[in-house]
Amino acid sequence: MSERQKRDKRLLIQNGFMIDPGSGRAQHLDILVQDGRILRMGDRHTWEDLQADREMQVFDAAGLTVAPGLVDVHVHFRDPGFLYKEDIESGSRAAAKGGFTTVVLMANTRPAVDNAQILAYVLQKGRETGIRVESCCAVTRGQQGRELTDMEELLAAGAAGFTDDGIPLLEEDVARRAMQEAARLGTVLSFHEEDPAYIVNPGIHAGAASAHYGIGGASRQAEITMVERDIRLAGETGATILIQHISTREAVELVRRGKRQGIRVYAEATPHHIALNENAAIRYGTLAKMNPPVREEADRLAIIEGLQDGTIDLIATDHAPHSREEKAKPITEAPSGIIGLETALALGITYLVEPGYLTLMSLLEKMTYNPAGLYGLEQGCLREGGWADMVLFDPSEHFRVDGFVSRSCNSPFLGMELTGKVKGTVCGGRLVYQEQAK
Repeated sequence: MSERQKRDKRLLIQNGFMIDPGSGRAQHLDILVQDGRILRMGDRHTWEDLQADREMQVFDAAGLTVAPGLVDVHVHFRDPGFLYKEDIESGSRAAAKGGFTTVVLMANTRPAVDNAQILAYVLQKGRETGIRVESCCAVTRGQQGRELTDMEELLAAGAAGFTDDGIPLLEEDVARRAMQEAARLGTVLSFHEEDPAYIVNPGIHAGAASAHYGIGGASRQAEITMVERDIRLAGETGATILIQHISTREAVELVRRGKRQGIRVYAEATPHHIALNENAAIRYGTLAKMNPPVREEADRLAIIEGLQDGTIDLIATDHAPHSREEKAKPITEAPSGIIGLETALALGITYLVEPGYLTLMSLLEKMTYNPAGLYGLEQGCLREGGWADMVLFDPSEHFRVDGFVSRSCNSPFLGMELTGKVKGTVCGGRLVYQEQAK
């Protein structure tokens, strides 16, 4: 059988409970897939033409939830430049294991994704994986914070949006011009909001965590001042902006006020800022060091409240691989960041759904429909004629995080007991991940 014929073979997802945030539907039904798209949704017993299809692949989803494939719009695959940490192939495998069928990569590679040639390299490597790999491009050339990239050319070449993530845009005039151009082109700007003027050592909250190590840390004011500035500029320019990995209660309130004023400001929260506070940096050391840092319990609860009331629109992992050797360095020298693709859904269920903060429908909305909608992607919903991108998971299964398929393992969640196990991931009608029987 040719590769084309294999791809075109029909797939039947049967006996599952579908949850689709796009339509609000939550019901038991079967999903028939052909040529990468959903052909039918309903009761297979009424589909007479299935009886003679002996080549059809069948996935019995009894006891499982079937939802749109997860969409992560904040991911680092380190390719090009840092392949010992992760590459596009290994990162895509990690994404598939975690239930993600679409990821949007950040531009802070070496060299940075600031021109059409590097973007083409990234997108081509993404097409060779089993999932959908999109990429942002840098806002400024070389992420130097001075000269804007050619956003119009890069959009035409396939850029999903623009960000200098990892480096804040410190010059207000540069940020304003970037927003004016983004507004003209109808694209999204994502902002890493940390002013280094308020940071002594990045990745550790200036509070109990920094005091534990006897060092200066990252003040909450580093985020507050830049979020305040960028929401103001978005109001002036009409730009659509995304506040990345929000970490402070003050920033959550600033976003809330901006939305009330009609400003096109969106915000994302990471699973680690939802699950952890600064005590994690004391307990796990460099494995819980990230930018911005996990902060006080009041900040964590404010982020959860922001997710509840819609102030925070989406959940994104900020999947940031580093090597064991790098994370083994002293707290002031080790790089910031943790991996997150393989634990994100379970962390959402464990820390948001099980305690009653969010319904499963609402959690999935923030991990599928909302991020896809912000970036204008067709994915993030289940409908007849739409792409057959799905995650199949058991929302009640308890498991221990015992390893990763990512090239890196820098995570404080290794060894932790979580709830919500991904059993299978389908992208474009193909089963790209299936849990192996033990």
